[in-house]
Amino acid sequence: MIDMQQEIFIVTGMTCGHCTAKVEKFLSKIEGVNEVLVELASGNVTVTGNFNSALVIQTIEKLGYTVRK
Repeated sequence: MIDMQQEIFIVTGMTCGHCTAKVEKFLSKIEGVNEVLVELASGNVTVTGNFNSALVIQTIEKLGYTVRK
């Protein structure tokens, strides 16, 4: 069985539902990501699965947002 990890990324720059949908869509395409939960009010992006954290951060930043860790 593969160990599941859950990591919370603090993302700034998301302002609307379109932003959250875009982040969810692109992060869901990353290999090993099982679930993405974006909370617009807090800026928290919770990612669950067996994934590369650096790739998640890189993807968020390519979309034009900033990740604070």
